[in-house]
This record gives sequence, C-alpha cells and structure tokens, in this order.
Amino acid sequence: MRPTGRLHLGHYTGALENWIEQQNLLQPDGSRAYETCFLIADYHNLTTSLDTGSIYENTIDMLVDWLAAGVDPEKSPVFRQSQVKEHAELFLIFAMLITTARLERNPTLKEQVRDLNMDSLVYGHLGYPVLQAADILLYKGNVVPVGEDQIPHVEITREIARKFNSQYQHPVIGDVFPEPAPKITKFSRLVGLDGKAKMSKSLGNTILLSDTPEETWAKMRNAVTDTQKVRRNDPGRPEVCLVYSYHQKFSKPEELSSIEQGCRSGALGCVDCKKMCAANISGELAPMLEKRRYYEARPDLVRQILHDGETKARRIAQATMTEVRQAMHLGEPAA
Repeated sequence: MRPTGRLHLGHYTGALENWIEQQNLLQPDGSRAYETCFLIADYHNLTTSLDTGSIYENTIDMLVDWLAAGVDPEKSPVFRQSQVKEHAELFLIFAMLITTARLERNPTLKEQVRDLNMDSLVYGHLGYPVLQAADILLYKGNVVPVGEDQIPHVEITREIARKFNSQYQHPVIGDVFPEPAPKITKFSRLVGLDGKAKMSKSLGNTILLSDTPEETWAKMRNAVTDTQKVRRNDPGRPEVCLVYSYHQKFSKPEELSSIEQGCRSGALGCVDCKKMCAANISGELAPMLEKRRYYEARPDLVRQILHDGETKARRIAQATMTEVRQAMHLGEPAA
C-alpha cells in the first residue's frame, strides 16, 4: 500500500482483510500456507505527488492501522520500499525488459489518467507496474493478493519474469523468478458514502478504521440511500441502496433477510437502517480501535517493528539480487 495516512473501510475490505487471512492461513499439517511480506510503497507515492513532507507520519499512521487490523510482524515483515535499495536496482534491470508500448496499453494506467485528470504522464507513472514487478519478484512472490483492478499489473509482472528467465539462466538454480498468480480479494472495495465512487479521503466519503462509534454514526447518517424511498413507509430497493451494500459486508447473515424485507415493505426506515449498519461497523472496528490505542501509546515499538522488518527484507532482497547478477554475469560468477 502507498502510505497516505490512516486507512478506511475500503482499504480493509479491498485488501487488508485478505492480507491477514493469507497471513494466518494454515495447511492441514498446521504449518503456514504462505510466507507473507507487506510493503509500504513510498516510492509509488511519487507517481502522483512529489510532496513528501508528511510521508513518514503517514507511514506510521498506516502501519498502526495494519497492526491494529491484525498484521503480525513476527509472521510478516513490514518495510518501506525506499529503505531497501534493491527495489530500485531490480526496477532498473526490469525496465530494460519491457517496451513503452506495452506499458501504454495497461488499462489500469488509462483509468488512473482519466480519474486523476492528468494532462501529462511522468516516466515514473508509466513505469509504475515495472517497479511493482520488482516489489513482487524481489521476494520471489508467487501469490499476490490484489483487487481486480490490479490484475493487469500482475500480468505485466508475469511477463517480465518470463522475459528475464528466458534471457538469463542462473548456472545453479536455472529460473531466478517465479511467475506470480493474483489472488483476488473476496469482497471488493466499498463504494464511498456519497455513492459516486470508491472510498477516498480526497473525496471525503470514507469511514476510517480509527473512527469512534460516534464518528462512524455521524458519517453514516449522511450516506446516500435509495432515491425512491423518501419517507419511512415508502417501499425501498435494497439492491440499489448503498447502505444495504454495507450491511452485506458488516451485518450478520441472519439479519440480512429482515433488513431486506423491512426495506422493501417500508417497515424499516432509512434512519433506523443506518443506525443498525453503523453499530455493526463499529462492532467490527472495536478490537482494532483497542489495538490502535495500544500502538499509539508505544511509538518506539512501532518504529522498532518497522526497522526489524526492513532488516529482514534486506536479507531476502540481497540474496535475490546476488542470483540476478550471477545469472546476468554482472560481477563475480556463481560458485
């Protein structure tokens, strides 16, 4: 994730929840199904903004949200891209293996240019998925948890891995890189409270993971609902109601049937529906708020977690780059 500060429900449902599930997934024999690494993509921030004045504070805020949500630094090293120099080194090599025409065909890039109303494109933004490929392959990643909008980037990573492996073979291990597969999040990123776009702090349509129950209710009461349900007794259409989509994620399955029936019949008013939804969201966030307060009170611990993760990441990255240089005959030959 790019370090833009405190996270919101969209980050949680679209990515973070899936990360934690993968981190904790066990095989039948009780061993971990995945070795997980979580990257703070601070270089990627530069593709859309050169302002780095608050990047450290935003990094810590985001990391605290990760920890509060369940990222376990004993299982999953957490680290900043900028503090592991091998990211930039592998990016440089990978940039030689892909054409600009291929990068310009990237549909995710086209959507970003449109959504951000960009008049011109910097080289770093065009090469965003190449740096992302380095982020993944530096750790020999073979499974990448992403939303559907990031699948084209994973495909570019696979192409770069194939290109490198076909061009360069390590004299001992053969292929240096795996071809990673995307693992799609089970629940897509939530639409914002305004009903117009995905949750985004810049649009002011979010519920933060750090919001109190009072703050969550204050935001939820302004959420858009079915435009045809004007008065309490008017029949509603839950399938087009933003608040009902939140219920589908945060309310208990046994509650959904009565909520849907109450909406359709008009027996359930929008205010009561929103109160129930806000309470269920706050119930899910309550353990995170408690853990967030724990880490906020221990800033030295958070910094140590970050530094320890970066030490672990450097060891992995340095080993990978040794193999890359040996395969490319750059420096000393393999033993």
